[in-house]
Amino acid sequence: MSNITDSFGSMVFGDEAMKARLPQDVYAALRSSQRYGTRLKRSEADVVATAMKDWAVEKGATHFTHWFQPLTGITAEKHDSFITPTGEGRSILEFSGKELIHGEPDASSFPSGGLRATFEARGYTAWDPTCNAFVKDNVLCIPTAFCSFGGEAIDQKTPLLRSMVALSKQCLRILRIFGDNETRAVLPMVGAEQEYFLVDREMFRRRRDLVYTGRTLMGARPPKGQELDDHYFGAIKPRVAAFMADLDQELWRLGVPAKTEHNEVAPAQHELACVYTTANICADQNQLVMERMKRLADRHGMVCLLHEKPFAGINGSGKHNNWSIATDTGENLLNPGDTPAENAQFLLFLTAVIQAVDEFQDLLRISVAGAGNDHRLGGDEAPPAILSVFLGDELCSILDSIESGTSYTPGEKVTFKVGVHALPRFPRDATDRNRTSPFAFTGNKFEFRMLGSSASISEANIVLNTAVSDVLRRYADALEGTTDLDTALHDLIGAAIRKHRRILFNGNGYDAAWVREAERRGLLNLRATPECMAYMLDKKNADLFSQARVLSETELHARYEIMLQHYAKEVKIEALTMLDMIRKDVLPAVSRFTGELSRTAEKKRDLCGEDACRYETELCSRLSALVTRAWDGAAALESAVEESGRADSTEAFALCCWKKLLPEMAELRRCADEMETITDKQLWPYPSYGEILFSVY
Repeated sequence: MSNITDSFGSMVFGDEAMKARLPQDVYAALRSSQRYGTRLKRSEADVVATAMKDWAVEKGATHFTHWFQPLTGITAEKHDSFITPTGEGRSILEFSGKELIHGEPDASSFPSGGLRATFEARGYTAWDPTCNAFVKDNVLCIPTAFCSFGGEAIDQKTPLLRSMVALSKQCLRILRIFGDNETRAVLPMVGAEQEYFLVDREMFRRRRDLVYTGRTLMGARPPKGQELDDHYFGAIKPRVAAFMADLDQELWRLGVPAKTEHNEVAPAQHELACVYTTANICADQNQLVMERMKRLADRHGMVCLLHEKPFAGINGSGKHNNWSIATDTGENLLNPGDTPAENAQFLLFLTAVIQAVDEFQDLLRISVAGAGNDHRLGGDEAPPAILSVFLGDELCSILDSIESGTSYTPGEKVTFKVGVHALPRFPRDATDRNRTSPFAFTGNKFEFRMLGSSASISEANIVLNTAVSDVLRRYADALEGTTDLDTALHDLIGAAIRKHRRILFNGNGYDAAWVREAERRGLLNLRATPECMAYMLDKKNADLFSQARVLSETELHARYEIMLQHYAKEVKIEALTMLDMIRKDVLPAVSRFTGELSRTAEKKRDLCGEDACRYETELCSRLSALVTRAWDGAAALESAVEESGRADSTEAFALCCWKKLLPEMAELRRCADEMETITDKQLWPYPSYGEILFSVY
């Protein structure tokens, strides 16, 4: 479309459509529900449903669906048509308030973590009026929460909405202490940066590991990777640019504010960032981004890979979660202002986040856990698996002065001199970005950089919202009713920084010295999902969620089971795929090549003597030894897979996958990758790394 502003949100039942189609009183009621969580009357819901249906039909919709996010990492939808038979061989189009507000999909095949038996199939979806409905692929999609027959949350949206309520409640208590009696709600604001790979579709189809698992389980490094740093921010290839243009248009029509796109560090890797919005809307929009990426890549003859580590030896893909908190009047509570040293309200909220990250570093690590992300965290491309907070020198100096009770002397503002007279000078920001930090303050927000590219952002924001709300609750308890607010604030912030200083780190998170320093400070270094999941059910964590009414103990335990099961099943699928590839493709191919080498060596020996066939005989010997190693390695991996099947608990299953399957797979991979480097390219059964990574033009 030529007119971007006209097309933006054209497929969304947003404010403009609601104003035009709803009576004023119903519109006001719906807006109040969206902003402050007030409940719509059934009669009002009927009016909204009819208007929504009429609008959707005009946009080409024939069906509607309750669009929800079960604990599978992706979205789910069941389509029902608007058609209602009249009994006279004809039909009409109907959509009621009851159908809008809730549905009853079969929940038996979605993960529940033991919340219901298989035969207890019923589940419920409930309309989330805070997120606008939209039309996608001729279907009216209604964002909804999803719960079990017993009312327990078995989705991502429900606890996210609960955490937002908890955060707003405690933020309002703090604001009232500072004399703000106007703000009615405080919302977590989130902007997600999405990294992804684009590879040629035909190359993808020839790799069973990519098809089944989303990552390559073997593959020798190409002569050129990302060493020259020439892909990052480089000119976007025409084929990719065409994909990005289509993606922008489709996302804009769906009301997703796609803003920034560029090449990332690794070959074939790219990034898309969207404008900030409320956490629940951002979570929905990021799911749409991932879904549309996959759909549109196929249209362009490519495949979008969202796995955190699809290729060994080059950067994996993450998802940066930029988080702040804002009032319903638009004030960013993490904005330091011109004089942060004098901004007591900002410093209190800043300190609350620091304390929350320190106290609940285990939960934040768990919120980004997964088999894919375990391969990424801790490498020289991503933050370590250790939580730390970067603030920059100025804010650290301010907090130091509060902690020590000394006056703060601001440093001189540094102005960049570009060295070209025609270009303006500009002041340097007080905080750098520090891309090695997992949790960095970047001026007026925090950037949580540990999320994996395929993950829902809901998990991280549920933990972040809830943890910060809990700290603010304790702050409000301590400050409410105090007669000397200035002294109380100074003492509270000073004590908090003194206790939680260990989490502050402004240095290089990639440096091995930091791992040792973090251990000395007592920070957790949880390298793998089974290792960090052991902390999930700790009493402090269960108390956190239950007290905030975000997750009951039963719901928390269900999520624990689901996450461990998903991890173990994912690793086991990878192991079985690798066995299939090694035994059916790699070993036969190498065996054929060694046979050819042997026959060639015989002929050359007969014609020219022993020295003439050194290449064939030495290579044949080397490959034969590797084939034997691979055959034995496959047997060892198969034995580990069988052992995992005998595990008597989810914990034992996951531990076996981590401790036994993954090491056996790594050893088998080393063998396969070495064979690839010396096997005839025409006989090797799979496209190489070089072919895959440099195939999209």
